[in-house]
Amino acid sequence: MTAILVLLLVFLLAALIYAILQWLKYGKKSAELQVALRTKGAQYDAAVKKWTEYVNALKAKNQRLAKWEGIADADDKTSEMLKNAQATLDGANAQAAQVTLSAQEQAAALVVAARDEADKISSEAKQEAKVTRDNSQAALESATASAAEIVEAAKKRAEEIGGSAYEAMKNASLYEKTAKAMKNIIEGYGDQYIIPTHSLLDDLAEGFGHTEAGRELRVARDRTKVMIRNGTAARCEYVEANRRETAINFVIDAFNGKVDSILSRVRHDNVGTLEHEIRDAFAVVNFNGRAFRDARITDEYLTARLEELKWAVIVQQLRVEEREEQRRIKEQIREEEKARREYERAIRDAAKQEDMLRKAMEKAQQQIEQATAEQKAKYEQQLQELAQKLKEAEERNQRALSMAQQTKRGHVYIISNVGSFGENVYKIGLTRRLEPRDRIRELGDSSVPFDFDVHAMIFSDDAPALENHLHKHFVMLQMNKVNHRKEFFKVDLAHIREEVDKLGLSAKWTMTAEATDYRETLAIQKAINESPALREAWINRQLSLELAIPTEGEELVAVTEEQ
Repeated sequence: MTAILVLLLVFLLAALIYAILQWLKYGKKSAELQVALRTKGAQYDAAVKKWTEYVNALKAKNQRLAKWEGIADADDKTSEMLKNAQATLDGANAQAAQVTLSAQEQAAALVVAARDEADKISSEAKQEAKVTRDNSQAALESATASAAEIVEAAKKRAEEIGGSAYEAMKNASLYEKTAKAMKNIIEGYGDQYIIPTHSLLDDLAEGFGHTEAGRELRVARDRTKVMIRNGTAARCEYVEANRRETAINFVIDAFNGKVDSILSRVRHDNVGTLEHEIRDAFAVVNFNGRAFRDARITDEYLTARLEELKWAVIVQQLRVEEREEQRRIKEQIREEEKARREYERAIRDAAKQEDMLRKAMEKAQQQIEQATAEQKAKYEQQLQELAQKLKEAEERNQRALSMAQQTKRGHVYIISNVGSFGENVYKIGLTRRLEPRDRIRELGDSSVPFDFDVHAMIFSDDAPALENHLHKHFVMLQMNKVNHRKEFFKVDLAHIREEVDKLGLSAKWTMTAEATDYRETLAIQKAINESPALREAWINRQLSLELAIPTEGEELVAVTEEQ
């Protein structure tokens, strides 16, 4: 019985546990359903909001389209409007064709009427000729002339009615180009730097004659002159030679005047603008030349002048590059000069240290001689250390000296002084100055009556070697056969330039000595010799000048040759 009760209790307990587990399981599912329900509710609310906004947008669009309620079908209305427009266009075309046909018929009628009238007049003239044979020829000629005039007038009228459109179409391109060119000329190109063209281009060709661009520029300049001389620069349809030559000269002068003004503003960066200006000038001059039996500049001459522009721009670019190169050279020389000063200071410091170490070694040697056996070991150790330091100082000194000797860059100059030394006497010297012309100004101080003229300033990585080469090459032509350091040579400048060119060096040469003060002095001397009054005035002016008293520092300055 007890066992039965125990089993019953166990069964009830198991049933209770199962019921509790089921309750927990359904409670968890209920919570999950509630979460899902809330999520669906949020999605429904969002969908309702979206469709509400869409309905409102449709209402707004419906209000905007309300004014088109009268149109049942917009596509049909559009098609109807297009058909009406096409009908209007067809009507206009038909009307235009009718007007053109009418004009052609009128022109043809005029021509026919004119011919009939001419035939009538000619017939009457012939009839009258039978009666009065003496006057028949004159009457016939008059009638024929009148008939020709009428026919010509009829043809002109026909051209005015039907041919003006063709003439306008034929000249449309010419008018367009001319109008565009005139607009460019009137509005301007924004460049106001006017320089005399002949001086600019010819100076560029001369100054850069050592370059290919300079030579090509000179060739281009010569080519345009040759084309004018041989008559290929311009054309004209006048039969009479005098009129033809006058018209050709007129358009050439007009075109060259414009082109010369344009080329006077040439720079390294404005080739596009200047080429456009030259082409516009070509179009305008040729258009204006039509009034003179089609007097015009040839395409070949335009090409020749554009070649001048091309090479002038290239030479200007070379000038910019040359300036940049000179700036770089000056910077390099400045750095080398700074390095040279550092080397010299290092050499002085090393020499000073060597002297101190030698004195210390001499003192240590004396101490060794006077020291005891115990002290000798100490002094000998010091002597060895001093000897090692001396060796290091000598090595530093030698290294600094070697590096200083590598600083050889500089300029070799070719200068003359006609007033002081005469013609064809040139000084070939060397300077390492950052501003090499400062050296030339020093040479032209009060020790000579006139300033020097610079003919060439040649930069070299090894300027001493270049100077030495030129001195040896012209050794038989040196002025002072005793002291070669005077560096003056009696030689033709062209020979010096030829030797420099053989060495493959580029330099800008000035072949003519300016000698401004000297030539002005000669003119003054001639004037005062010929006029006593001028002589007296010049003397009084000179005597009235204040005496320049040098300072003590200036008296002590002595200009030495720079090595």
